[in-house]
Amino acid sequence: MSEPFDAVDVIVAKRDGRRLSDAQIDWVIDAYTRGAVADEQMSALAMAILLNGMDRAEIARWTAAMIASGERMDFAGLSRPTADKHSTGGVGDKITLPLAPLVAVFDVAVPQLSGRGLGHTGGTLDKLESIPGWRAALSNDEMLRQLNDVGAVICQAGSGLAPADRKLYALRDVTGTVEAIPLIASSIMSKKIAEGTGSLVLDVKVGSGAFMKDAERAGELARTMVELGTDAGVRTVALLTDMSVPLGLTAGNALEVRESVEVLAGGGPADVVELTVALAREMLDAAGRPDADPAAALADGRAMDVWRRMVAAQGGDPDAPLPWARETEQVLSPADGVLTTLDAYAVGVAAWRLGAGRARKEDPVQAGAGVEIHARPGDAVRAGQPLLTLHTDTPERFTRAREALVDGVVVDPAGTPGARGALVLDRVAAG
Repeated sequence: MSEPFDAVDVIVAKRDGRRLSDAQIDWVIDAYTRGAVADEQMSALAMAILLNGMDRAEIARWTAAMIASGERMDFAGLSRPTADKHSTGGVGDKITLPLAPLVAVFDVAVPQLSGRGLGHTGGTLDKLESIPGWRAALSNDEMLRQLNDVGAVICQAGSGLAPADRKLYALRDVTGTVEAIPLIASSIMSKKIAEGTGSLVLDVKVGSGAFMKDAERAGELARTMVELGTDAGVRTVALLTDMSVPLGLTAGNALEVRESVEVLAGGGPADVVELTVALAREMLDAAGRPDADPAAALADGRAMDVWRRMVAAQGGDPDAPLPWARETEQVLSPADGVLTTLDAYAVGVAAWRLGAGRARKEDPVQAGAGVEIHARPGDAVRAGQPLLTLHTDTPERFTRAREALVDGVVVDPAGTPGARGALVLDRVAAG
C-alpha cells in the first residue's frame, strides 16, 4: 500500500526542532505498529524527541495515537466510580497492595493494572505471585466481575492495551531514549487512559532509588502526565514522593507482602502507612468521596476484609504461609554511631542480586529473596548491631549483594540522631 508520509521526513522535522502535525503523529505510530516504519527509523525519531522535546498538543496526540493502536476498556457499567494509581517505581514500594483494598472499602472500584519488576525496582505482580495460588492473568470479563463483586483487582494488563507502547518501550530500552519525558509520559498515560479509569493518582518518585533522581525533572514528568490525563477527560493528580530511602522495612517479594498485611492489620511501618493513606485520600477525593476516612478503615479491619476477598478471587489463599528464603546473612554496624545513609538504590540492587529482581523480562525471581531493614537513617546504632538481613535461596549471591551496599549503608560515629525528612514532597494538579 502507498504510505501518506515518508518516515525520513518525519524524523528530519523533529531533528530540526519542528512540531509534528497530528497527521504525521497518527501515521508514524500506526505505521510503526504494523511494521511499515523500521526500528532504526523509530529509534532515530525517539532520539530526536529526546533532544528536542514535544509541546503539550504533540504529546497529547502521540498518546492518543498509542491508545488508538489497541482496545479501550469501559467501566461505565459498574455501579461505582473508578480510581486508579500509578507509581513510577521504587525500592520497597509495596503501596499498591494495601492501597487497592483500602480505597475499595468506600465503594470506589480500583482497576489496578500492574507490572513486573526489572532491575532494582520491584514489581507488584512479582510480590503477589508469592501468594500460593494467586494469578495475575485475568480476562476483561473476569476483571469486571471482580470489580463488581469485590471492588478491587490487581492484575497484568492485557496484550490488547496500547500495543504500540509495548513495541516502542522495548525499542527505547535498547537505544538510550528511555529518559525522554514526552515518551515516558505517553507510555504511562496511554495504558492508563486506555484502561478506562475515571480518575488517576500518580506517585512520582524522586531520589536515588527512583527512575527520576532530580526533583525538577520529576516535577516536569508529573505535570506532563497530569496534563495528558486532564486533556483526555481523566481527573488526574500527582504526588512527588521521596525515594532516597527504601519504603518500609523490606525490599523483596514475599517480604513485602508480609509487611503489607501488617499495614492492613493496623500496624506496619509508619512511612508505608503514611503514603498509603495519602494516596488513598487523593484517590477517594478524585472519585467523589472527599469525606472518607481511609486511616480508620486500616485501623478497624475493613481494608483487610477486602484484601482477603481480592486475593481469594484471583485464586490465592490469604491464609497460606508465604515463602521464606532458605539462607540469610546479616549486615552488622561497624561502629557505635548514627546510621546516616541507607541508600534506596543500593538496597534495591542488593535485593535484585539476591534474586528478588530480574535483569531481563524473562528471568525468574525468588519469592523469598530480598532485604530486611532493622535500622533507619537517623537511628542511633551500636557496633555489631544488625542493620540489614539478606535473604536468598542461593547463598553464592551474598557476596555481590554486600558489594552493592558498600557505600549505601553508612554509620557515622559522630552523627546526630534525627527523623527522616518529608515523604510527600509536592502535589501537582490540573490548572
